[in-house]
Amino acid sequence: MQNITKISEKLNIPEEEIECYGKYKAKISDKYYEKIKDRKNGKLILMTSINPTPFGEGKTTQSIGLSMGLNKIGKNSIVVLREPSLGPVFGIKGGAIGGGKSTIEPQEDINLHFTGDFHAITSANNLLCAVIDNHIFSGNELNIDMNNIVIKRVLDMNDRSLRNITINGKKVTYDTGFEITVASEIMAICCLAEDTEDLRRMLGNILVAYDLDGNPVYAKQLEVVGAMMALLRDVLKPNLVQTIEETPCIVHLGPFANIAHGCNSIVATKLGLKLSDYCVVEAGFGSDLGAEKFMDIKCRKAGLKPDLSIIVATVKALKYNGYMPIEEINQKNMEYLQKGIVNLGKHIENMKKYNVPVMVCINKFSTDSDEEIEYIRDFASKYDVPVEISQAYESGSEGTIEFANKVVEILEKEETNYMPLYSLDLTIEEKIEKICKEIYGASDVEFLDEAKENIKKAVKFGYEKLPVCIAKTPSSLTDDAKILGRPSGFKITIKNIKINSGAGFIVAYAGNIMTLPGLGKNSRYKDYEQKY
Repeated sequence: MQNITKISEKLNIPEEEIECYGKYKAKISDKYYEKIKDRKNGKLILMTSINPTPFGEGKTTQSIGLSMGLNKIGKNSIVVLREPSLGPVFGIKGGAIGGGKSTIEPQEDINLHFTGDFHAITSANNLLCAVIDNHIFSGNELNIDMNNIVIKRVLDMNDRSLRNITINGKKVTYDTGFEITVASEIMAICCLAEDTEDLRRMLGNILVAYDLDGNPVYAKQLEVVGAMMALLRDVLKPNLVQTIEETPCIVHLGPFANIAHGCNSIVATKLGLKLSDYCVVEAGFGSDLGAEKFMDIKCRKAGLKPDLSIIVATVKALKYNGYMPIEEINQKNMEYLQKGIVNLGKHIENMKKYNVPVMVCINKFSTDSDEEIEYIRDFASKYDVPVEISQAYESGSEGTIEFANKVVEILEKEETNYMPLYSLDLTIEEKIEKICKEIYGASDVEFLDEAKENIKKAVKFGYEKLPVCIAKTPSSLTDDAKILGRPSGFKITIKNIKINSGAGFIVAYAGNIMTLPGLGKNSRYKDYEQKY
């Protein structure tokens, strides 16, 4: 690793705009963007994937690898990624620093406490919850209905025992629970805020509860926004680190894509576009979740226009989507590949809906046969979509040179005509139905009674024009994780609706999605037993 000041020099960032956190990580001043905002934007490249499987599809690995490859062929590129959550780090999924010879450094720092962004967001959220309870205890001038408090406490850890709790104190008694920090509205706000004033406004607009007359109560009415801003004073400063090949990387914030909007911050992405000619970003899980939310929520809010969407696929994952048994997954099998590749077809169709050029990246493993690779190429050609192999995991930038050259070729030949999937003028139900039918492929959408009631509230209080963020399983196009491939004729069930008035979107909960995951029997925390 190089000293982080050497990495900042590669980006021509003045020394006074860098705040070092030790030798290998730093924050970039939140005021620096204003000084360079008149620079021409680089090309914005989105990395997404097919539906994830137990093997991992390698979106982060390929994002890092592509950026390193672009630098290898003489282009100026930066990769802008999300911060890992401790939940997955110690859970089933693991960290978010890439893999093999395509990683970012310092790995352990990034995966664990990093620069404290997640801790600050957790503290700000829980301060707000404590202030609500204290307000009620101290006389409840706002007449808050204890049975209608809609914000929950958070922690950045998988702990299923805290999903449902009862506050049982003097004068304050109600049922509530915890969510994971990355699912919190404050995480979403920090990712979508464009500056400190925008952050202050959005925090103040958080709908925290309803009063006894059914009217909304906002965070700003509790006079707590200033204290929250104090806790979050460094959160809008993007974090600068480096790849394993000592090229620049920005890592900043990270809501889950299955229960939030799944993208790094607007400030980090906009900064990356000014600091490079090719800015590579990723959105969590498959195109049905992270990429859709990137296009319909983040890009709409920030005025971004992606230049290229890349769908990462693996032979293993496609065979898995054909219901191939896990124990046989490394064996060549064209039958299962043919059954499962329809999942890739749906994701290609999804990304084409946004009028942005699309390509497929095959994350190649040593167990993949030439016949399987060629079958994927032939399949993608039917959609008039280019395909390139990447071997970033095994070979770093050397394994991505052809991939990088193809990306440059596409960007030089094709123009983006990005437009969102839906108009904000549609009703909330219409927006949800459009996503479910066009992106997931559902034939019907059912709204349960609780969802219907909360939609009525959203309309009553003027939130019908907000975009929609659907929370559902990432493992399937449906709301049932066990249904793989490309199903048809299925129904999406919307169980409930939450108004994220601060973040500026409506959350719709589909199926049995959990906002606080649990640890699995074979979780990654065991990996640390011999390390420390």
